[in-house]
This record gives sequence, C-alpha cells and structure tokens, in this order.
Amino acid sequence: MFFFNNDKLVLIIFYAYFILFINNSSSAQQDIVSVENLVVNTFDQITSDPQVQAALLRILETEPQTIREQFRITEIPAPPFKEDRRADYYLEQMHARGLSDAYIDSEGNVIGIRKGTGGGPTFLIAAHLDTVFPEGTDTRVELRGGRYYAPGIGDDTRGLAALLSVIDVLNENKLNTVGDIIFAGNVGEEGRGDLRGIKAIFRDHPYIDGFVSVDGTRLRRITNGGTGSRRFEFHFKGPGGHSFGAFGLASAIHAMGRAIAKISEIETPRFPKTTFTVGTVEGGTSVNSIAADAIFAIDMRSNDREQLAQLEARAKELALEAVDEENTRWGESSTITVDFNLIGDRPTGRTPPEDPIVQVAALAFDELGIELQELSTSSTDSNVPMSLGIPAITIAGGGNGGGAHSPGEWFIPLDSHLGPQVALLIALSLSGIEGTSKPLLKEFEN
Repeated sequence: MFFFNNDKLVLIIFYAYFILFINNSSSAQQDIVSVENLVVNTFDQITSDPQVQAALLRILETEPQTIREQFRITEIPAPPFKEDRRADYYLEQMHARGLSDAYIDSEGNVIGIRKGTGGGPTFLIAAHLDTVFPEGTDTRVELRGGRYYAPGIGDDTRGLAALLSVIDVLNENKLNTVGDIIFAGNVGEEGRGDLRGIKAIFRDHPYIDGFVSVDGTRLRRITNGGTGSRRFEFHFKGPGGHSFGAFGLASAIHAMGRAIAKISEIETPRFPKTTFTVGTVEGGTSVNSIAADAIFAIDMRSNDREQLAQLEARAKELALEAVDEENTRWGESSTITVDFNLIGDRPTGRTPPEDPIVQVAALAFDELGIELQELSTSSTDSNVPMSLGIPAITIAGGGNGGGAHSPGEWFIPLDSHLGPQVALLIALSLSGIEGTSKPLLKEFEN
C-alpha cells in the first residue's frame, strides 16, 4: 500500500498536470531525423487506423491506473541480483493481461510473447526490473509538495508500468500485429548487473530483429548510441608482513598507489568521448602491517570500441610498470604481482538515424507533440543488440522526474501518458498491423 494511501489524489494530481501540459504543449515538428517516404506512409497508415486512435485515447484514460501500477511496482524492492519478488509480481501482471505463456527464464527475466499473425519480424520491448539500491532500502512512495518520492520510482518502474499499459490497449482494441512482440522485464541493467538480463535474452532468442528499451521518465531524446565500458578489479598481491619486523618487503598497497598515480595521468580524447575513474580501493590488514593484498576497481568508458581497447591496454601496462617499480624499490626478494579481473563488459554500438526504428520513434514524437531535443549516446540495455548489429534504441517512459540513483528520486505525472503512447506507435509500426500496414522492421540475418 502506498505511503500516502490516497488513490483519488493520484487522479487529481494527474489531471492537474495533464491540463498544464495541454496549455503549454508545442506542435513543432522535429528536424533532427530525416524520414524516408516509405516510413512516413506506413506510419500514416498506422495513425489513421481507428483502432490505433482508440488505443491512444485509452492509454490517456487509463493513465491514473498506470501510475498506481507504477507505484505498486516501486514498493516491491529489487536490489541488484535480488529481483525475484518484483519479477514474480510482474509475471502475475503479464498473465493477468492475457500473456498466459509468460515465464521467468533462467537468468530471472520475465518474458511474455504476444504472437503475431505470422510471416513478420520479432520485436522486443523491455524495461528493467532492478534498481541500484541495496537490500533494506525503504521504497515506499510518499507525496510531498506535488512530487512523488521513492527510490527507483522512475528508473525503471516507469518503464515497467508503461509496458503493461501497452499490453492492455493492444488486447482491448484487438490490434493484431503481423510480427511477434516480446515484452520483457529484464534483470541486471544497473551497475554490476552488467546487462546480464538482456545479454541472456539475445543469447536465448537469436531471432530477435529489433529492440526498444523503455527506461526513465522524461521524453526528450532518442538514444541510438551505446557507450561501451570495461570494468576491472586490479588485484595486487605480495607476501605481507609486520610493518617493523618485516620492513623491506614490497607492499601491495604501495604498488596499487603507484598504479593509480600513473593511471590518473592518462590523457583521453574528448571526441570520441573516452573516460576512466578508479572508483573504489580496498586492502591491507592493519595500520602496522605491510599489505599483502590491495584492490582497486576501475571504470573505463568510450563511445568508440578502438579507443576503449587502447585505454584498457594502457591502464594494464601502467599497472605492470607500477609493480616493477615497487619490486625494484625493495630488491630481489620482492614478489608483488597484479591480476586483472573483469567485472563489467558493456559493448559499444550504434543504430544509424537512417534505420526505420529511429525514424519511427521521431515520427511518434512528432505525432504526439513532443519536442525531440537530440539523438544521444548512453549506456543502456540497447548496447547489447547494437553491438550485434540489431537495430535498437532507448526511449523514456513518460512523466517528469529527477534524482535517479539517489534516495531522493522523484516523479510527477506531467505528460506521463505520452510514454506508453510513443511505445505503442513504435511497436505497431515496426511489427505491422494485420490488414492495415506491413512491418517496417526487417528480419535480422544472423
């Protein structure tokens, strides 16, 4: 039960923000993505369909229920690697919406397939189940000053709720697609989850032809680029000993310090953007011990695969230099070593603006009066299919919010219905509607 415990208040606040949106909305058309005539014509066939218009209206009418569903999901904790409770609930919601064959796979993803009429592509749309917050975090939703606060309320319970709204209107309005649509609540998007959920889905379903990730709240951009990352623990090891009695032995912590100092001087290009940071350090036994173990975790990122590989090679080279220097400093008996343990691997990738999946998303923004501010590059679940050459983008789930990854994360239902509406138009355009339009998504050749 929500902390504020007032469903009528959800309705009042939603409609107040909806009126504010109507009074301030713009009908300007985006000029960032150039759209081909075939895509425009197919999209027009979709939006002219009376069933589609009814579905769009129904999303608006049922948005207060979608918001309540968003809050219910928020209050089910989903710490990293412990998404089970939320997955079980999400599976129940898929079953309740007619996806009777939905299941939880071996990785913990919730998978529901809405079969098409046949002969079309397979389209995957997903939102992630996990949050960044540790076990024991209070996830109750609280209303304060016109904002709803709770850890994870936007990232990504908004996406999860938007998907359920899309399933609802597809069924209610008897919209039969040509291609299959896979709906997924996936695990492991955040942090050390390392995109494990989406990696498993594409491993187990190699026939998927296109992907949309619904993540976050504000509809401002289409993410069509994937920032790659490589994360390591550099583990320094040595004999260790008493700080006074064994003085003269090399220290794992000293070697680690040398390595960090060297790595901190690496110069990386501004374009393509390439970055690094040593985020955590640990090691040692006590203040009066020569350290036998020391570990630092390093995050390296780039929008370019080659630059990322060069950065990784250089960081490792400098760590080995630091070990040599530490051993040389203390003589032949010194035996410091370093191991490089991979803890995160997010591939780079890009979906070109010429791809129908990007063009359809841009048209959906136009259709609904949303200002498309940019095509962006980020680290999302879409990295995985992009790296495989499968067209993929990430869009937001609607509404306004902030404070993601912090205990003060907040959400307000300003234009929140637009999220599932955009997702619906993209899904229908790519998958095709029986008797109305052909799929724009091409079947991927493995």
